[in-house]
Amino acid sequence: MQARLIQSQEIAPEVRHFLLEAEGIERLEYTPGQFVSLSAEREGKTITRAYSLASAPGGDNRFELCLNRVEQGRLSPLLFDMRPGDAIEMRPPLGQFVLRKPPRESIFIATGTGIAPFRAMLEAHLSKSSPPITLLFGVRYESHLLYRMEFEEMAGRFPQFRFWPTLSRPEESWKGRAGHVQAHLAEAVDDRRDLDVYLCGLKQMVDDVRGLLKGMGFDRKQIFYEKYD
Repeated sequence: MQARLIQSQEIAPEVRHFLLEAEGIERLEYTPGQFVSLSAEREGKTITRAYSLASAPGGDNRFELCLNRVEQGRLSPLLFDMRPGDAIEMRPPLGQFVLRKPPRESIFIATGTGIAPFRAMLEAHLSKSSPPITLLFGVRYESHLLYRMEFEEMAGRFPQFRFWPTLSRPEESWKGRAGHVQAHLAEAVDDRRDLDVYLCGLKQMVDDVRGLLKGMGFDRKQIFYEKYD
């Protein structure tokens, strides 16, 4: 199967949002939180990388990705150089990082482009009748708060949704939360121990938060995660 680029745009320094379509099918079936694998030949070798889908299924063959350019990466520079109409090999969506059924009150914790699966989940599941969700999103700089306006709009429309952006390297003008997401975990959890917690981001953050949650008394069955280096 091939994915053809429809359009891409920079949404933060060295971060792009991609709109693609899966060729040869009318509908791309997947569950929010899953990923697709893209492949290309580089220097005589097939390079494959998995990327979380950043959009909910739309009933057609289109999907969205949010990718960070890794300067020494084997595949991301090629993807950033793609132009509308270019195609790349893809494998159908896979992955177990999906919401529990039925969804329960949850905390989503993301760093960087780890926000992608949560954007898909929120697009698909957030409604007036959905359980409460807190999104704790950590980045270094304010310019990297990906999809910020979308999440702020969601928080304004749905009172049970809390959006907590936090910056580890804030400028003096920043009035919001500062530090790493780990510093705000206790506030998000409060005295609750009946929540589900979903984590996506760099390995160190995921491992740190898992350790903190277990120390608070959370069962491992309440913690869902996907991590990358």
